[in-house]
Amino acid sequence: MQFKAIIFDLDGVICHTDHYHFQAWKQLADRLGIPFNEEDNDRLRGVSRMESLNIILEKSPRLYSDQEKLAFAEEKNENYKKLLMQMTPADLPEKTLATMQELRARGLLLGIGSSSRNTKLILSRLGISDFFDAVADGTEISRSKPDPEVFLLAAEKLGVLPAEAIVVEDANAGIQAAKAGGFFAVGIAVAAGHPAADYAINSIQMLLDIIE
Repeated sequence: MQFKAIIFDLDGVICHTDHYHFQAWKQLADRLGIPFNEEDNDRLRGVSRMESLNIILEKSPRLYSDQEKLAFAEEKNENYKKLLMQMTPADLPEKTLATMQELRARGLLLGIGSSSRNTKLILSRLGISDFFDAVADGTEISRSKPDPEVFLLAAEKLGVLPAEAIVVEDANAGIQAAKAGGFFAVGIAVAAGHPAADYAINSIQMLLDIIE
């Protein structure tokens, strides 16, 4: 297959910050007296911060105003950013970096398409702020996945058409977004089982089998 670019989701593909998200949401939920466990956290995968908050508040005995919800979302994000400061370049798997370097050596443009507003902070903590040819994140879009906006923006920044790019995603909403945008969708982790995924992998290294 002939492709010009690969656009990676960040969390769950390049790195894993699920435990930080869980801890930050749980701090908020505990303060509000709302039950929250890892099963609840699984429902938040691939959705926006406000959508995640609304899912958590489903178990609340009371309703909150939009202003209160915005404050809660900001509180969670501050908790999360503090936890992210624990990240170091050692949190980037060596095989992941080696695979991306090999893909670049094969002539591929590499981009990030993440709904996270903390994308640049995470890339900085991992020591790869300048590694990618383009980064599109949650600070630049108005619609989260499964809307394809973030992937279309990444493709535009890379100077390629959607049909010329592979999107690598670990969330079902991300696969939906990729297909809605006209991309070739590769699923990893949970998303490997999505029926709309064009290709399923169980490790980043398997991308090298697609790009000969």
